[in-house]
Amino acid sequence: MNICIYGSASDDIDTHYIEETEKLGKTLAKNGHSLVFGGGAQGLMGAAARGFYSENAHITGVVPKFFNVDGILFAHCDEMIRTDTMRTRKQKMDDLADAFITAPGGIGTFEEFFEIITLKQLGQSDKPLIIFNIDGYFDSLLNLLENCVAGKFMPHKTIELVHFSDTTEDIVEYLNAYKPEEFNILKYRNIKQ
Repeated sequence: MNICIYGSASDDIDTHYIEETEKLGKTLAKNGHSLVFGGGAQGLMGAAARGFYSENAHITGVVPKFFNVDGILFAHCDEMIRTDTMRTRKQKMDDLADAFITAPGGIGTFEEFFEIITLKQLGQSDKPLIIFNIDGYFDSLLNLLENCVAGKFMPHKTIELVHFSDTTEDIVEYLNAYKPEEFNILKYRNIKQ
């Protein structure tokens, strides 16, 4: 399975996040998976790539052409795909991926996550979507989503499209057992298409 991992590009974060994400990459690689990611060498992007690289797994980086600063890209990608824009970068990662894991990150990571959950909610993707909730980093995101449900801005089913996990082992089990479920919010709400 090609696993797309989203996450922070910052090296200023607590090393525990970096260690856990590198462990995740290593474990996924040991289970026969390959990596599709944003191509970065730092932060959790770099950590995931180092984990996959340590097990000789295939790594595909997808970067916009303007990311041509020395030291910013992971040097050991088997394939580096260059796109014209950030939007085409995300589309390419989506096309290549069989599953998505969101590790802790900032605004770019959130944007990537919300695009995939939106696609799942609209029935445009049935790929696994996992939140790697290291040290409860995404607890506030879950609270936000639950607040949306409480206010009837979205159905609870939308939250169920995401698997929140705080362990590498649980993530592997979820991926191994995953069965696509058809859901389309337009049909759910009886909106004419």
